[in-house]
Amino acid sequence: MAVDWKGVFPAVTTQLREDLSIDLADTQRVVDDLIRDGVTGVIALGTVGENNSLEFDEKVSVLSAIVEVVDGRVPVITGVSEYDTRRAARYAQAAEKAGADGLMLLPPMVYVPKAHELVNHFKGVANQVGLPIMLYNNPPAYRTVIDQDVLAGLVDVPNIVAVKESAPDTRRFTDFRNAFGDRFVLFAGLDDVALEGLYLGAQGWVSGLTNAFPRESVELVAAIQRGDHATALAIYRWFMPLLHLDAEHDLVQSIKLAEQVMGRGSERVLPPRYVLEGARRAEVIAMVEKAAATRPTLDLARAA
Repeated sequence: MAVDWKGVFPAVTTQLREDLSIDLADTQRVVDDLIRDGVTGVIALGTVGENNSLEFDEKVSVLSAIVEVVDGRVPVITGVSEYDTRRAARYAQAAEKAGADGLMLLPPMVYVPKAHELVNHFKGVANQVGLPIMLYNNPPAYRTVIDQDVLAGLVDVPNIVAVKESAPDTRRFTDFRNAFGDRFVLFAGLDDVALEGLYLGAQGWVSGLTNAFPRESVELVAAIQRGDHATALAIYRWFMPLLHLDAEHDLVQSIKLAEQVMGRGSERVLPPRYVLEGARRAEVIAMVEKAAATRPTLDLARAA
């Protein structure tokens, strides 16, 4: 199964009203703004979209609203983050009916599977849908690892087509290329090692901080693609203080706060998360304001 997934895929936020009910219209506005700013795909209901804080019906409603506003302009991939294989397959099937273009499939939550259990979890979901699937590897967050042995067990599953690599060890991009060639499309998934991943074979970047600075994110990847390494490095160095937020425990609150500072969305989050307070809140706001004040000059006609 071939896919043309490349470029910048922000993990978009789920917008909330003051009473913390889901604001579908504002979620659509945020997504539409990102597409107008040049992103080449969207990840609905990833970590930043607060997947695990939503009920099943809420997830389907949010995904359906995003599919509606995107209207085929870019691929819509939805996170599949559930406790077990049955729940994951159920949501995957609902996502397919809702019009998603692909799935970003996570390991099961809470239980830490052994390698053969992880392979069977991924197969168990993949066999229930016809959508292409991106696996999400994030050992620090999920305490399990999609390594070469796991991928070797999935080579023959035709709709498992991509890997979002969020381990901080960028050597894995080269190891995967050496082991599997171009069998799996690779995506950089950890913001503060994204440039390294893109240089080592990733076709795209699943990004959190793109929600606050989409044009700079798009131009960073475009610069790499056209061989303008000086521009890519300049943007990356400017961006790095914010990109580090993606690796922190409070990444969701920080990214949504950055989005709010930049006038793009609201910082409101669902419990058990709460908005940042005190020194941490002031620190993140200061970082975003500094980035906004020093943002690089872009060729907006080219970056749009």
